[in-house]
Order: sequence, then structure tokens, then C-alpha cells
Amino acid sequence: MLNNIGLPGLLLIAVVVLVLFGRGKISSLMGEVGKGITAFKKGVSEGGKELEDEKAEEAKDVTPESEKDKV
Repeated sequence: MLNNIGLPGLLLIAVVVLVLFGRGKISSLMGEVGKGITAFKKGVSEGGKELEDEKAEEAKDVTPESEKDKV
């Protein structure tokens, strides 16, 4: 069904959306979408950092006790 839309159909849909919502509403909506994407990327990177920190904390120190005193 969606394979038959084509360029004229997409342009018609874009014009209808522009008429219904207006330019200001669409630009503010796209701004919110951009903020959401940015927040998602930030959350993913922070989650990765937390996982790395947890792995580092779980790492065990295997240095013998006699060697620890020499440092």
C-alpha cells in the first residue's frame, strides 16, 4: 500500500500537514523531536559509561600482598 505513494503523494501529504498545523507548530514539533534525539543519545552514552565503571569496580586486584607494600 505504501509503495504506491510516490513523490507527488508525499508532497500532497506535506502540504496538508503544513496547512493543518501551520509553520510555527511544525517547527516547534521538530525542535522537540531534536531535543528528544539528543537526550536519547546522551542517555545511551551515560549508560555505556556506567557499565564501564561497574566493570572497573568489579575488576579484582590480583597483586600479591608483598608487592603492594613496595609501591
